[in-house]
Amino acid sequence: MTCFRFSFAPRWALLGATLLLLGCGQDAPDPTAPTRDDHLALGNPSGAITDATQPTNYLIVRPQYALSYHRDRGTPNWVSWHLSPAWLGTAARQDNFTADNTLPTGWYRPTSSSYTGSGFDRGHQCPSADRTASAADNAATFVLSNIIPQAPNNNQRTWVGLENYSRTLVGQGNELYIICGSYGRGGTGSEGRATTIDQGRITVPARCWKVVVVLPIGTNDASRITSSTRVIAIDLPNSNTVNEDWSRYRTSVDAIEQATGLDLLSAVSTAVQATLEAQVDKGPTQ
Repeated sequence: MTCFRFSFAPRWALLGATLLLLGCGQDAPDPTAPTRDDHLALGNPSGAITDATQPTNYLIVRPQYALSYHRDRGTPNWVSWHLSPAWLGTAARQDNFTADNTLPTGWYRPTSSSYTGSGFDRGHQCPSADRTASAADNAATFVLSNIIPQAPNNNQRTWVGLENYSRTLVGQGNELYIICGSYGRGGTGSEGRATTIDQGRITVPARCWKVVVVLPIGTNDASRITSSTRVIAIDLPNSNTVNEDWSRYRTSVDAIEQATGLDLLSAVSTAVQATLEAQVDKGPTQ
């Protein structure tokens, strides 16, 4: 019996260890499963911080996106977000434009009526259709710190064209990092040219820009970006006479950085940045 017990115990120990290893293998995360990743994984373009003493570069991080807010313009400098199938679902468009009550006390908070009669749309930066997994996700895109005065034809035709194409890329098995913003002063909406709206409290930008980084679904995203990664960059006038074809406004990341003073894709290796940011995308558009 002694010999039997001696040989029997190690066998059960071996079996238990084998089952444990098998169980661990089953619980291991699938690297190809869509996830919700860090909106600032590719960098903080302006070094924004959440500090009321920085009113022109105030960082706001929500579960749905991150942005740098400019109190004196009443709009974001830039908005950055991750897009994968994990963000997409069947939630309806909420259309509940609301003031951003998280802004520091004493700061002016634009409301939906700030745009009434202005001739400019309440132009989403992180779009409603990129956040349809839940009603709460969708509602977050209607907070007015995520909105700029955008010429209707720019917003409803050209801008939305790239938004739609971006979701097409996600449907093809990719995840995206998207950064967009605006700069300059003075645009042309349906009521003509204006430099501000809302009694001067919201600046109308002259230009709108966007950068889209395209990756196959995976992990460790910033480290997977190479000199062959597709990067789409556009810079277009905030005008009602803008062409409907967004691809006509393709440019380089370098050109956007020069125009805005931002440092885009700063978490990507310096050598890769130098190559990617100098290129102008020539890929498909639909």
